[in-house]
Amino acid sequence: MHATPLPTADLADEYGDHLRVCDVQFTSYGAVRSFSGPIRTVACHDDNALLHTLLREPGNGHVVVVDGRASLHTALLGDLMAERARDNGWAGVVIHGAIRDVAALAGVSVGVQALGTNPRKSGKAGHGEVDVPVSFGGVTFTPGDILHADEDGVVLLPATAPTR
Repeated sequence: MHATPLPTADLADEYGDHLRVCDVQFTSYGAVRSFSGPIRTVACHDDNALLHTLLREPGNGHVVVVDGRASLHTALLGDLMAERARDNGWAGVVIHGAIRDVAALAGVSVGVQALGTNPRKSGKAGHGEVDVPVSFGGVTFTPGDILHADEDGVVLLPATAPTR
């Protein structure tokens, strides 16, 4: 596990084409602006029940990548869920969708990146899948890959990539 996040620009310089760079322009919202770790995934649409469940588990330094299909219709994460992620040892959450409680999130010591915001709560029916490959921004996020995120972007190294 990579406990110390490395700058994404440095990783791009070092690994070149072996580094998968997500083309999505995320915004950082959590108090932690640079984070890394092996990933777990959630695929869902306007329904965050599976993410709620996953964040109740020990995170062990992992990053959750949520494919919300770029929907800005409802928020998939808010301040209480971010606090749960922090308290349970998750390094961060990358949401391909919306979040809410932005002012409060700025004070929560966990990495949070998302496309944007919406005050509307999401559904809780439990539709979606956990720990499946998800694709957006020109890359596929496979559980176990190593993600590094900072204000320059989100990048992935395969779990088998050489380490420094």
